[in-house]
Amino acid sequence: MSITKESELSGMQEISTVVGTILRKMREYTEPGMSTGELDQYASKLFKKYKAKSAPFETYGFPGFTCISVNNEAAHGIPNNQKILKEGDLINIDVSAELNGFWADNGGSFILGDDKQGLQPLVEASKIILKKAINQCIGGARIADVGDTMESQAKQLGFKVIKNLAGHGVGRSLHEKPDNILNYKVHSNWSRFNNNTTVAIETFISTHSSLVRETGDGWTLVGTKGGFIAQHEHTIMIRDKQALVMTECNGIWE
Repeated sequence: MSITKESELSGMQEISTVVGTILRKMREYTEPGMSTGELDQYASKLFKKYKAKSAPFETYGFPGFTCISVNNEAAHGIPNNQKILKEGDLINIDVSAELNGFWADNGGSFILGDDKQGLQPLVEASKIILKKAINQCIGGARIADVGDTMESQAKQLGFKVIKNLAGHGVGRSLHEKPDNILNYKVHSNWSRFNNNTTVAIETFISTHSSLVRETGDGWTLVGTKGGFIAQHEHTIMIRDKQALVMTECNGIWE
């Protein structure tokens, strides 16, 4: 989406604050012994409170209000009452929504309680890489160069990137152009970021896999070579010198 007037900026800021707040509150609410279905029902109450509509539910008929992926699940995990969260689980929550015709998207991975699986370095790497990538997202910057930064930083930290998931434009719908904000460099992609456009930048940092596959339930993704994947995501507005992080209230960098 290209923001051309103050009312559009206000609309994007409002929905970005909503999804950021819901993500933060869900993370704070999560505790061992809770099911992912219970956590998603908490999210549904927050959507009603803020008068927003769940994007995956409204747009794709996803069987939940938020995507909650646990341990080896990379993305699009379906919330249910049988999946019970445990101390040390790697959890990813992805929250996207619509309000008054504007859409925003954000997500984050975290360890529940004690890091029993030794995955905190993966989570921290994902956070660091997202920040470095966003710092590079300015008007005129080549999108492929941002992907190069993500992959090179992941390699330096001892991890891989997922190559068949990507960030995307967002604003008047959940997925807009550009839809190719990948975690690695495609040399043939000469697309550049345009000032005043809104995009969702997200990392997919992996311990073992470079690709994901669907598990058979129609939604949940896992690495083709196993392992764990951390994701962090912000909705941002591209500007000349520094991007405006519109979902910063989610606290994923804290």
